[in-house]
Amino acid sequence: MVKLTTELIQNSMQYMNPCRDRELDLRGYKIPQIENLGATLDQFDTIDFSDNDIRKLDGFPLLKRLKCILLNNNRIVRISESLEQYLPNLESLIMPNNNITELGDLDPLATLPKLRTLSLMNNPVANKQHYRAYIAFKMPELRLLDYRKIKQKERDDANVLFKSKKGKEMQKEISRKAKTFVPGGNMPDNKVTNLTPQEIHKIREAIKNASSLVEVEKLTRMLQSGQIPGQKPLQAQPTNGQQEDEEEMETDQNGL
Repeated sequence: MVKLTTELIQNSMQYMNPCRDRELDLRGYKIPQIENLGATLDQFDTIDFSDNDIRKLDGFPLLKRLKCILLNNNRIVRISESLEQYLPNLESLIMPNNNITELGDLDPLATLPKLRTLSLMNNPVANKQHYRAYIAFKMPELRLLDYRKIKQKERDDANVLFKSKKGKEMQKEISRKAKTFVPGGNMPDNKVTNLTPQEIHKIREAIKNASSLVEVEKLTRMLQSGQIPGQKPLQAQPTNGQQEDEEEMETDQNGL
């Protein structure tokens, strides 16, 4: 990974793109987070962050000129609140191949006053029921979603759905899912089946004290492999079939 420093920004390619916009190319550095963009002096219409390791859409200073952000092939799971304070003129947000999961995670984008184009192709959220309808309802000024125009009938149907009693209940559920999601909180436990209360407490404390998503993911991998932070790897409990096989092997060996 490469930290997004002032020097990296100043030494990266800058050019006029085919749309005649001034673009900054920060593609492919494996940058983990957005920072230090004040070094751009707000001189760019487009910034390309494609092919990095960015996990959260945040870290922007006030960039009045910026109209388009390209974030293809990152690892974004979260979108910061109050982006409109820093990106008041953002028109296009292109985010295919990221990890946005819940419809409610998209709510912060509804506050961007000039957002007209949004792409979330190959994000888990794009497979959610009512995906297009929810975005059409929450973002009335949006024109293109995943490179398809939001037609007026589609928007009208979305408004009818989400303004109904059923739709209001759906909105509450969507909001609840977004707020209760915790990175690493849905960890499978098929590898570790004999945790004591003390070990569970230690796991929770380790996740609670993690200072970054990198640490959370590392803890998740450790736990999935049967390892408790600060202890030797745990062995998963054998299934009945495994116990029978081991007993048969033991009997065979004794009979030799």
